Amino acid sequence: MVAGDIDALCACKILQALFHCDHIQYTLVPVTGWQELGTAFLEHKEQIKLLIKQDDDLAVPSYDEIFRDEDEENEDDSGNESDEGSEPSGKPNSKTLFPFGRKEILFDYEQYEYHGTSAAMMVFELAWVLTKDTKDMLWWAIVGLTDQWVHDKITHMKYVTDVATMQRHVSRHSHRNEDEENSLSIDCMRISFEYDLRLTLYQHWSLYESICNSCYTCCHFKLWTLNGQKKLQEYLADMGLPLKQVKQKFNSMDMSIKENLREVIEESSNKYGIKDIRIQTFGAQFGFKNRFLASDMVHAAAALLESTEKDESDTDNFIKALDSLSRSNLNRLLSGIDLAKKKLIAIQQTVASCICTNLILSQGPFLYCYLMEGTPDVKLFSKPMALSLLCKYLLKAFVHSTRNKRCKLLPLVMAAPKDVEKGTIIVVGIPPESETSDKKNFFGRAFEKAAESTSSRSLHDHFDTSVIELKTEDRIKFLDALITLLS
Repeated sequence: MVAGDIDALCACKILQALFHCDHIQYTLVPVTGWQELGTAFLEHKEQIKLLIKQDDDLAVPSYDEIFRDEDEENEDDSGNESDEGSEPSGKPNSKTLFPFGRKEILFDYEQYEYHGTSAAMMVFELAWVLTKDTKDMLWWAIVGLTDQWVHDKITHMKYVTDVATMQRHVSRHSHRNEDEENSLSIDCMRISFEYDLRLTLYQHWSLYESICNSCYTCCHFKLWTLNGQKKLQEYLADMGLPLKQVKQKFNSMDMSIKENLREVIEESSNKYGIKDIRIQTFGAQFGFKNRFLASDMVHAAAALLESTEKDESDTDNFIKALDSLSRSNLNRLLSGIDLAKKKLIAIQQTVASCICTNLILSQGPFLYCYLMEGTPDVKLFSKPMALSLLCKYLLKAFVHSTRNKRCKLLPLVMAAPKDVEKGTIIVVGIPPESETSDKKNFFGRAFEKAAESTSSRSLHDHFDTSVIELKTEDRIKFLDALITLLS
């Protein structure tokens, strides 16, 4: 059962490879939310195991705090009765929930949504322990970790710590002989640790378009303003890069410019107050000419997973996204990169439109933005990952543009049409923009309570509990209840 994010897809690829090694038969089932997963748990409850990293501080309640063996209850009861009068209860040997304190314990655990170690990393380390890990599995684990960073699910410290773990595995693999397939230079894959630029897809785009459509640089320069556009031109001039070179495809740029490009960009970025323009990441070389950063893979797979260009089912998109992670399907990966570019352009244009037309409103305890039906590219944001990414970009841009200090500390709730024919919308909530944020999201519980208190017709079934679907006509009363709840 596979959740709808790239980390889960990567974990799935590693498991597929493991099962293939052991000739295990399996069925792949994409899952959209907890309801389907819960049904599967009930059907296979004796086979379900949880894989949790010991050093993850997930504050998971212990089994004994939530469940109690019915046998224990029967023993307690029998101790208060005489042996002569005791008879078998005839009850099945099942689990009984603790009546006292259980709700409070579960509330404390479930009130925030947050992420631990990447699922792909966990499954890779399992393969490593079994001595069945390969370079492909390692690459998928790296892409899974990068998905958490791209979609802002973990803290910077957690990301850097996990990168160091992956770096040790990369070093180990680079010093050992792989199988015959990987020893052939034309088919080999070389993974390397990189200290690369935070410019999205820049190696598959022009440098100019990447700077304009990367959240980090777009928000810093405030490119939705004329002054921001002017600053960008000054920034490019400071680097000494001819506009003709900057606006053509990265692969077509002069080698003399590309050789020291990272250092030149970092130096000018420091002058313009853009800190940390380079970040620790990984790259992979497929054969002689195909090179991808882990973040390229994440954006491509996410675009394929939530593609709205053709009337294809979620399962079809899932299979395409899964296929794009295999290096034997380069055409699929490249089509995903093209879709990702369109998605990023749509996000930045929507961010600019929302800020320039003052669509972000302060609702007291949070900021709110509603994308009306008819907004350009609105269909793209009917998907949870795309809307969440837009939400994060928009909040960062708003914080850079507003002078209201109080508003800079507020979370953001964003809504967009989900299915016009069914009359539904999708709502996402994210915590305040902060470099020191622990990435814990409290909107899951708040959405649940607001929907319950207003009897709103809702579907709160996504793996990310900060995503909820509502009937369009219930939006206003749901929003009012949310304001009251969080005030």
